[in-house]
Amino acid sequence: MGILVIGAAFVDIKGFPMDSYMPTGRNVGRVEYIHGGVSRNVVEDIANVELRPIYLSLVDDTPSGADVRQKLIKHKVNVDYVLTKPNGMGTWLAVFDNNGDVAGSISVRPDMTPILDLLNEKGDEIFEKSDSVIMEVDLDKDIVKKILELADKHNIKKFAVVSNMSIAVERRDFMKRFDCFICNQKEASLLFLDDYAEKTPEEMNEILSEKVIRANIPAMIVTMGEAGAVYADRNGEHGICPARNVIVKDTTGAGDAFCAGVAIGMTYGKSLRESVDIGSMLAASVITSSENVCPRFLPEELGLDIKI
Repeated sequence: MGILVIGAAFVDIKGFPMDSYMPTGRNVGRVEYIHGGVSRNVVEDIANVELRPIYLSLVDDTPSGADVRQKLIKHKVNVDYVLTKPNGMGTWLAVFDNNGDVAGSISVRPDMTPILDLLNEKGDEIFEKSDSVIMEVDLDKDIVKKILELADKHNIKKFAVVSNMSIAVERRDFMKRFDCFICNQKEASLLFLDDYAEKTPEEMNEILSEKVIRANIPAMIVTMGEAGAVYADRNGEHGICPARNVIVKDTTGAGDAFCAGVAIGMTYGKSLRESVDIGSMLAASVITSSENVCPRFLPEELGLDIKI
């Protein structure tokens, strides 16, 4: 058994300036090519907590695709349901400023429709092995519907994360069916058709609680960068989790690690507040890492009593 993660794998091309970043000028710096994608990052972070997640995705038929598969195997991710297809991976091109934040990006998404055929053929087999499912809510709508159908059939918890919020806002009708939806402050603004950029955690906490209750969303978490995160559920529980006081090297992947921590906690018996705290711990470990990955944790270090 393990947490099932469904979504696209990407190759990330990241540029970092050596001096002060000039948005309209030429910047001397370095360029890195790494494995990426929200779901791929999340499944690797779960594996680094010594769990054995299952990944349902695509890779392409190139050396890069083979590398993605082999790295996940090395991390003890179950890749039995990772299909190899031409152009099976996406590309994310990003430029970072001197603070380690994304200054601009462009992404090319892969065609994920082969996932639906796999779910129709082996969905019951896959979900019988799963303790919960984390999915990118901006996947093709028919894929989202099939995942929710299978998760409900096998009575497992469902968590939604975002890769492209402009697509995800079209999935508002699904929000009531997820046990928890996780996004950042900017994505929450798009979802609720408002501007929360200047809101404090205290203000955002009250807004989120009202929105979640009114929309009958089981639970939702909004990350706010260095201000921490706010959480709320439809029963009226809500609160603020401050960010850890750490030295930031690169914020890439912090949100994905946070999602992994929340899902791990809620899957294995922790409260919403406790799960948010686990997510904050994993996110802090990523932004202080030079490799932008969650370092190894034992489940007991996160207060979990799990027998693998």
